[in-house]
Amino acid sequence: MNTYPPQTIPVKAAPPASPPLLHSRQLFGDGREVLIGHQGEIYRLQLTRNGKLILIK
Repeated sequence: MNTYPPQTIPVKAAPPASPPLLHSRQLFGDGREVLIGHQGEIYRLQLTRNGKLILIK
C-alpha cells in the first residue's frame, strides 16, 4: 500500500479589519471638548481654534 503525505492547500489569511472611522463632528457635535474614560482614567480631547486635536490626561 502506498502512502502519500497529505496534500496541503494554502489558505489565504483574511485581510486585517480596518478600524472604525468616526468623524470629529460625531464626537464633538457643536462643542469643542469631549471626555474619554479609559482604564479608569479620564482623558480630555479638545479641538483647538486651528482645528487641531489635543488629548490631555
